[in-house]
Amino acid sequence: MNAIKSARKFIVANPASESARTLAQLVLALESDTHFNVAELYKLELETFEIAIDILKEWRIDRYYAGKAKLFDLSVQVSGLPA
Repeated sequence: MNAIKSARKFIVANPASESARTLAQLVLALESDTHFNVAELYKLELETFEIAIDILKEWRIDRYYAGKAKLFDLSVQVSGLPA
C-alpha cells in the first residue's frame, strides 16, 4: 500500500490523535511549501514515523500524484478539529 493511502487511512481512523495531526501538518506543509518542524516526526510511534518518511519519499518522487489531493483535503479537515 502506498504511503498516501496509508496516511489517509490512519487519519480517518484516528482524526483527533496527535499522530494524525502531525501527519496532517506534514502534508499541509508539503502541499503549501511551508515550514514543518521535523522534531515532531520523532514524537511519532515507529509505524506512524515510517508512514511520514514514506510520504516524504512519495511526495518527492511524484509531486502530482492524484491521491495527494484527497489526503490534502482530509488533512485540512483534521487540522481544523479542536485539540
